[in-house]
Amino acid sequence: MPQTLTPPQISTDKRGYDYDLVIVGGGIIGLTLASALKDSGLSILLVEAKVASAAVAKGQAYAIHMLSALIYQGIGIWDKILPQIAKYQRVRLSDADFPEVVEFETADLGKPELGYVAEHQALLYPLQEFVRDCANVTYICPAEVLRTEYQKDIVAIEIKVAEEIRTVRSKLVVAADGSRSPIRQAANIKTHGWKYWQSCIVAFVQPEKPHNNTAYEKFWTSGPFAILPLPGNRCRIVWTAPHAEAKALCELDDEQFLAELSRRFGNQMGKLKLLGDRFIFPVQLMQSDRYVLPRLALVGDAAHNCHPVGGQGLNLGIRDVAALAQVIQKANASGEDIGKIQVLKRYERWRQRENLTILGFTDLLDRMFSNNFLPVLLVRRLGLWIMRRLPILKINVLKLMIGLKGRTPELAKR
Repeated sequence: MPQTLTPPQISTDKRGYDYDLVIVGGGIIGLTLASALKDSGLSILLVEAKVASAAVAKGQAYAIHMLSALIYQGIGIWDKILPQIAKYQRVRLSDADFPEVVEFETADLGKPELGYVAEHQALLYPLQEFVRDCANVTYICPAEVLRTEYQKDIVAIEIKVAEEIRTVRSKLVVAADGSRSPIRQAANIKTHGWKYWQSCIVAFVQPEKPHNNTAYEKFWTSGPFAILPLPGNRCRIVWTAPHAEAKALCELDDEQFLAELSRRFGNQMGKLKLLGDRFIFPVQLMQSDRYVLPRLALVGDAAHNCHPVGGQGLNLGIRDVAALAQVIQKANASGEDIGKIQVLKRYERWRQRENLTILGFTDLLDRMFSNNFLPVLLVRRLGLWIMRRLPILKINVLKLMIGLKGRTPELAKR
């Protein structure tokens, strides 16, 4: 069960605060940050507005890249996660019916796998249990943050738990509360970006033949189409299409939808069986103007969103968390105030530029492949032809996509 909120309504502690850090948002990103700070010596309050079942009910699943796995290893939770998720040893990248298929394999990196695929609960539940065992973390769910007041030395946070409203004080607030982040909006942090002309359909299927731990990313002129392997010989489908087409596909009955899916999927795994409901969501790119203000930091979707091609979204948030945890732990160990803008800027300089690189790369991929303009078609197919024959290019593209380019957090080196 979640721990009970115990601090007084008005702090009487001589420190002037109740917690070193308040994390708003108890999803995977917020839980990962609290877990990463288990041995930091910082007192942490983690606040989540929704009951866990609300997110699990949507059947979310994620690609987990190599760097994210290393971060979870460094935290000490990977052994709890790994038995519940699928590994993939091969990625097949192709452009519609173009015969040149680029295959990324374990031999390219000299590792036993290239990445993993995890359902939402396979990450959420182990993280919740891990956090509940952290003596320095108070975890309350459901609870709602009503108001934040940023002062010179503290943040006052008004929280509603059941029918009781209390105010707690903290050195720092971290917004891990999603792409529509109320904390970001209340702080008047602007965002830039755009909504794509596409929506994503996601679904689980059971193929007749084994998926052989292979992930597929197939580009069509309507948008990318991904097949991700899951335990129990199931697959996760991420099907991107223009809004009207995606809506029409979702309105088909199961038999018609499976017929369309098989045409897109191919027959490499035999007949497909639909498991559960289909879900549809719009696609957008978003980057916050800033990731930090005095006593405030944004992580995950509160800071940025990208196109789902390549499964980057959650992984960028996990990297944010590892970077922020490293910055504030080092600052705290040296006696610095973790809420000071000079400290938080170190995190922003690290992550904002790296995230922008991935946002730009995924946007370029989508725009290059989601059209049939002849000059672009020729360029992209030439690119696939070259990548297949130039191993150094293929390996560097793979490293970029799975997080092995850029600065590596210390958590991932343990």
